[in-house]
Amino acid sequence: MKSFNALLLASLFLFSCASPTAQQAVDRDDPEAQYVEPFQVFDNLYYIGARWVSSWLLVTDQGLIVFDALYGELTDMAIENIRTLGFDPNDIRYLIVTHAHFDHVGGANRFQRDFGSVVMMTEQDWQMTTEPAVYREYPTPIRHLSAADGATLNLGRTQLRFMNTPGHTPGVLSTLFTVYDDGFPHTAFMFGGVGLNFEGVERTESYINSVQRIQRLEGIEVNVPNHAGSGEVFERYEALQNREEGEPHPFVDPEGWNAWLAELLVNAEAKLAEEQAAAN
Repeated sequence: MKSFNALLLASLFLFSCASPTAQQAVDRDDPEAQYVEPFQVFDNLYYIGARWVSSWLLVTDQGLIVFDALYGELTDMAIENIRTLGFDPNDIRYLIVTHAHFDHVGGANRFQRDFGSVVMMTEQDWQMTTEPAVYREYPTPIRHLSAADGATLNLGRTQLRFMNTPGHTPGVLSTLFTVYDDGFPHTAFMFGGVGLNFEGVERTESYINSVQRIQRLEGIEVNVPNHAGSGEVFERYEALQNREEGEPHPFVDPEGWNAWLAELLVNAEAKLAEEQAAAN
């Protein structure tokens, strides 16, 4: 599957991460407008998120792991989606928050309060939850565990490996893990903060360093994005529904992954050049 070209990628940044218009903000917050019927992508991975922002359910032999909490009524939607898929939210052992913007962390307190889920973020983004919110206020989660760079989390036979990939926020959390297609393993990666909607030469340099570091990882086959548009989630799922026996899994796309990272780097370098020119 072809990766995004630079123009389309830039438009997705505007849609997924930048400040919305008033109507977009209303639509984003409306659970009916944002509703996506939950669906299975791999043996152990399900999409439970909204149209504009993602949430994922990873199933292990010792309980459930959720990536990102959404916010407001969209959190309610994600929780109900878990039930729709036949799982019990009380079995959620961990909530992994990719970064401390409201659309990803806003419902974390709800998972803690209602299900006793342990929340994990980087130390830098835990600190963000004690400061004025960047875009929108949200219920402050209780500080649980900090995910250090290179640390691992084991739940049953499932292992997550964490990377601190700053840029989009000071402490973006990215995760490497294994997904299975009819029992066959594939290496998946969630880049926890893709958008370029921040300012400053130093932050942009951090973002570039993070992308370059991710590029050095070997064997990544599956992009699991925290905004569906960043990984063609719905388009790939449509292809998955029409997949014939023996055809490759549409989400397994190492070439597309590498091309996408290259485009992220090109856009970030262009942003950096503009910021450096303005500073001079």
